[in-house]
Amino acid sequence: MDPLAAVIGAGLVVVAALTAIWQARRAKTAEQELRRVEGELSAEQHAARHDHLTGLPNRRWFYGAGATLVGTADRRPLIAVLVDLDDFKRINDTFGHRAGDEALIQVAEMLAKGVRRSDVVARIGGDEFAVLLENATEESAHETAARLEDLICGCEFTHDGDALPLSVAIGVGMIGGDDEPHAVMQRADEEMYRRKAAA
Repeated sequence: MDPLAAVIGAGLVVVAALTAIWQARRAKTAEQELRRVEGELSAEQHAARHDHLTGLPNRRWFYGAGATLVGTADRRPLIAVLVDLDDFKRINDTFGHRAGDEALIQVAEMLAKGVRRSDVVARIGGDEFAVLLENATEESAHETAARLEDLICGCEFTHDGDALPLSVAIGVGMIGGDDEPHAVMQRADEEMYRRKAAA
């Protein structure tokens, strides 16, 4: 074999090998970048639908889930339980916002533990939470509401050794006819304020 041809052939093999290595590294880098972008997108989507403090679904997600459930063909019974913390401003004013945040986190954890796996707990406002009950009866919804109220009111919340006075008002709204989630929540809200006024 011609020595020059052998050198050129060897050089081409080296170039091909280097090109293959470069392409493999480039593909790996592109794959890593794609995974990073997908991860960031997933995190952004999660943040858009969840409350940053408690990690619970937020108002937007809650109403979206309610609308989806209402729109299903079998129109399963849908009930909303609205939970509002009493005098929450007093906790913030007396003990500070960090204490208020800790109380909200503890309440969120209690609500999540106090319902069935199929139920959805969301933080829909500053000191307002909501629970979406599927396949529940009016009786079982009121039992759930009473259990959640007992759970929260019977627990001693503390911050830096100070007892935090926490109580709740709870309202229940049932779906009926062609109701949308907002109508159900409105009824739960009205019941909650009736109970507050009667207390």
